Amino acid sequence: MKDFDDLDIKILSILQQEGRISNVKLAKQLSISEAPCWRRLQRLKKSGMIEGYQAVLNRRKLGFGVLSFIQIKFVQHDEELTKVFETMVNNYPEVMSCHNTTGEADFLLMVVARDLDDYAEFIDQKLRKIPGITDITSNISLRELKSSYKLPLG
Repeated sequence: MKDFDDLDIKILSILQQEGRISNVKLAKQLSISEAPCWRRLQRLKKSGMIEGYQAVLNRRKLGFGVLSFIQIKFVQHDEELTKVFETMVNNYPEVMSCHNTTGEADFLLMVVARDLDDYAEFIDQKLRKIPGITDITSNISLRELKSSYKLPLG
């Protein structure tokens, strides 16, 4: 972030709150004119600081009542098996995020399902078919206290 200043941080903070804000409104909130605001925004996009925009959907209202965190352990750390795993997991729309982690598990997945039957089918028909997995540990969320993708920019 060496080429970014406080104004860039303010732009990013505002966009995290309201991703659909118009350039006119953004410039007004920042007390700058529209052209420099637009140029800064384009620079932030081009630099990769802004990866994209998306709507935040309510998973429950859309019928996804189960949220689970799944720890995956592999029999061995094999490059081929890891590539197969990564390819398969990236093709499963139920997997909201996947992280290669330290600790006992090799990977941590966040998965949504419509209900427990749907979740069981995902485990049986998809995860258990991935070669090299020795252990699947599920932690089903009982209550979501906080969910955010907003970074603490200050």
